[in-house]
Amino acid sequence: MITVSTAQPRSAGPGRQTRDPGAEPVSELVQRASQQLTELVRGELRLAQAEMKEKGKRYGKGGGLFGGAGVVGFLTLEALVVTAIAALAVPLPVWAAALIVTAVLGAITALMAVTGKKQISEGAPPVPGQTIDSVKADVAEIKESAQR
Repeated sequence: MITVSTAQPRSAGPGRQTRDPGAEPVSELVQRASQQLTELVRGELRLAQAEMKEKGKRYGKGGGLFGGAGVVGFLTLEALVVTAIAALAVPLPVWAAALIVTAVLGAITALMAVTGKKQISEGAPPVPGQTIDSVKADVAEIKESAQR
C-alpha cells in the first residue's frame, strides 16, 4: 500500500527544506516503478534471448548430426550394393572385405543418428522455460507487493 503525505516540507534552516521520510510524491513513485518494471522486462528479454540461443545451438547440432547420418546411411547402401556385386563376381575374400566396410559404415550411421536424436531431445521443447518461470515469479512478487 502506498501512503502519500500532503504535509508541506519543513524548513531546515535558511534556504533549506526537508521532507518527511516516506512522503515522496506519487509521481516519483510511479516513475520509479515504471523504471524498475522496464529494467525487469529488459532483463527477462535478455534471459529469453540467451535461452533460445542455447536451444538453437542444440537443434543445429542435432540437425547436422541427422544430416550426417543420412549421408553415411546413403554410403552404407552404396557399399551394400558394391558388396553384393563383389559377392557375385569374385571369390569370398573380396566380398567379405566389402561386407566389413558396410558393417563399419552402418555402425557409424547408427551412432550419429542416436547422438543427433539426443541433441534434439535436450533442446526440446523450443520455448524459454527458465524465462517463463522467472516471469511467473516476478508477477507473483509484484502482486504480493501490490496487496501490502
